[in-house]
Amino acid sequence: MADLISNSKGYQDLLSLLKNRIRTAQVRAALAVNRELVLLYWGIGTEILTRQQHEGWGTKVIDQLAKDLRNTFPDARGFSPRNLKYMRALAEAWPEESIVQQAAAQLPWFHNCVLLDKVKTGPERLWYIQQAIQNGWSRNVLVMQIDSGLYRRQGKALTNFQATLPQPQSDLAQQLIKDPYNFDFLTLATEAQERDLERGLLAHLRLFLIELGLGFAFVGNQVLLEVGGEDFKLDLLFYHLKLRCFVVVDLKMTPFKPEYAGKMNFYLSAVDDMLRHPDDKPSIGLILCKTKNRIIAEYTLRNTATPMSISEFRHLEKLPEQLKGTLPTIEEIEAELRKAEGGAPKP
Repeated sequence: MADLISNSKGYQDLLSLLKNRIRTAQVRAALAVNRELVLLYWGIGTEILTRQQHEGWGTKVIDQLAKDLRNTFPDARGFSPRNLKYMRALAEAWPEESIVQQAAAQLPWFHNCVLLDKVKTGPERLWYIQQAIQNGWSRNVLVMQIDSGLYRRQGKALTNFQATLPQPQSDLAQQLIKDPYNFDFLTLATEAQERDLERGLLAHLRLFLIELGLGFAFVGNQVLLEVGGEDFKLDLLFYHLKLRCFVVVDLKMTPFKPEYAGKMNFYLSAVDDMLRHPDDKPSIGLILCKTKNRIIAEYTLRNTATPMSISEFRHLEKLPEQLKGTLPTIEEIEAELRKAEGGAPKP
């Protein structure tokens, strides 16, 4: 009888519903615990900061506090001198509790430690907090985005969105596009072609999507369009879930040329006519070039009717084959360092 019940659709539906509710409650509980932990740490940091200022205490008071707190709470973690210094730094960075509640307390504690270590200004730190919350960044992704200078790149691309897209889509699209794009996960030779870049991006699709940002869904590469009896291929095609439109990416391993915009205009017209759903917004184009002359790019976009942007990209350069034999290897460098330190080289 129990087997019959457990295998019935009604029971499975109930089980699925209860599992989802329990998982949701667990997530809410974890978030609440994290919020209270960050607020506790901020309160401790505020007290330390205030007492140091009023009493004239130096940094040694933190070592003493760490020792006494660990003696009182031997099973509790988080009261090391290093962590107490982070608490003080958090209080110094965010003097107002309301901002801590709305921003810093929404992130795990170690995310906050990363921000305190790596970001030195309040507005930039707040921007990364908002992006991390919105995009659900892990700590490693947050570190990667800070190290890549995302704050200085996001929304900085040269576009014609204000003239070709309605509000608020134009503002949203502008904020989604970067300049330059950071492809440091790729190592390409100086003479690499567009297909080499494309293959590299597809081989590291997860990192490529992280760099593109939240909302980009990969549709395909070398997407075939038949126009007027001729075949044309799009380098990369994405769909943006928030913009509700296709995004055509054209890859160029050369400096930007005005004719690239004409080609993109053709692609966007074809995609809108052949792939766009009636509920979709107008497709937008992203031309990715090695470099661009800003004045030439601005002139090109000025009277272009379809929405597009022009951005540069960066990648790691592969050492030319002819130079490889002329530079020392890692082993040779280490051997020379050991000699300089007076040690015998390893066999």
